[in-house]
Amino acid sequence: MRKVLVVEDSASARAFVRAVLEDPLFADRVGGCEVFEATCGFDAMRMLPRGPYDLIITDINMSDINGLELIHFIRRSEHHRTTPLVIISTQNTERDVDRGLALGANAFVPKPFTADRLRETCAALLGAAAGG
Repeated sequence: MRKVLVVEDSASARAFVRAVLEDPLFADRVGGCEVFEATCGFDAMRMLPRGPYDLIITDINMSDINGLELIHFIRRSEHHRTTPLVIISTQNTERDVDRGLALGANAFVPKPFTADRLRETCAALLGAAAGG
């Protein structure tokens, strides 16, 4: 069972991501997903010690610790520095994408996105995490 941390301040966006990851066909493809939700960057910081996580998905725009600050922290953490990380954000100019990837995100999925787009991105990273 894969543990995925979703960091997103929008309840509807978190629900959509959860539905995509918990879809039985997707779950079968990656060995199952257990989704953990953080409503903001600070909440995510409190949840990181409960890991390890197989994948972290984060928004950029959040009220306290933004997604870029969270990525910076994660990549400096001994326990989470190699965890695959996906940014989902409406902030998707070339500069934003480059900055997120330079900080250590593995992928950037611009909002709005389709279930298929998120599914393919996550499956590729979870497959890479499993060495396959």
